[in-house]
Amino acid sequence: MEKNELILAIETSCDETAAAVVQDGTKLLSNVVATQMDIHQKFGGVVPEVASRHHIEQMTVVLEQAVTEANVTMEDIDAVAVTEGPGLVGALLVGVNAAKALAYAHGKPVIGVHHIAGHIYANRLEKEFEFPLLSLVVSGGHTELIYMEEHGEYEIIGETRDDAAGEAYDKVAKALSLPYPGGPQIDRLAQEGKDTYNFPRSYLEEGSYDFSFSGLKTAVINKLHHLRQKGEEIDVENVATSFQESVIDVLVDKTYDAAKDYGVKQLIVAGGVSANKTLRARMEQRFAETDVELAIPPLYLCTDNAAMIGAAASVEYHKQNYASLNLNANPGLMM
Repeated sequence: MEKNELILAIETSCDETAAAVVQDGTKLLSNVVATQMDIHQKFGGVVPEVASRHHIEQMTVVLEQAVTEANVTMEDIDAVAVTEGPGLVGALLVGVNAAKALAYAHGKPVIGVHHIAGHIYANRLEKEFEFPLLSLVVSGGHTELIYMEEHGEYEIIGETRDDAAGEAYDKVAKALSLPYPGGPQIDRLAQEGKDTYNFPRSYLEEGSYDFSFSGLKTAVINKLHHLRQKGEEIDVENVATSFQESVIDVLVDKTYDAAKDYGVKQLIVAGGVSANKTLRARMEQRFAETDVELAIPPLYLCTDNAAMIGAAASVEYHKQNYASLNLNANPGLMM
């Protein structure tokens, strides 16, 4: 009987210290996440040096808990995977060095994983991929459309030219004096408001799959300044709804066009913003009448976690695409 493949994965690209054990790239045995959200909330965003220090404090605890919950030992583990980049360099270094130390101490191969590949492969823990597929990755630092014809092959066909969708959410939330992180706050308020401000939708030139949210963010901030200068009351719920409707209209329309033009069988929505209730509902509505299968991960797999890194690493493990012990953090890692 063939032995099951077990990968111990580490994720420290931003402010979540995470470890997980994944079996055969599709089965989750453990998934431990130590969040720093409360720590960074008072600063209105992630402070890199603070994040790095907390990763150091939590790493051993999180790793031990992941192995214990999976009911395995390091002898059972076949490879150690870690987020190589992109991300905050100090935060990445903590995870990369922990992974290399474990791999060296136990004689295991180490696998460097691209953070965005991880977000895409989070979906494989719920549903097997059907190629060719399209993935919409939406997070605080990324908004991309990625076409895949097979496992581990990524072609970026569209990306943001300025602010990522999640970044725009955070900046608009800050302008509205909402707590960090801004995305969930705006999504909650948007359920109660109306699209009364009719903010612009940036579709760029015809046929482009790229995104641009900087102009929308500026339009919202300018509107708020104008209302405050005139002493008019600001309806926060309506601002949130109007902003979110603009973002989601563009995300859904461009994704729909790309899926149709590329003739994909499956659409994967990934990244932190994929937890947005309105985005999930609008995607389901738009693709319900198509032949494209829609896959959106459960909420616990939308935000940063190590399970997704283990799932993505499984593909590289079968290719024996191992890193050397010279592996380093790469904050600007390209796909």
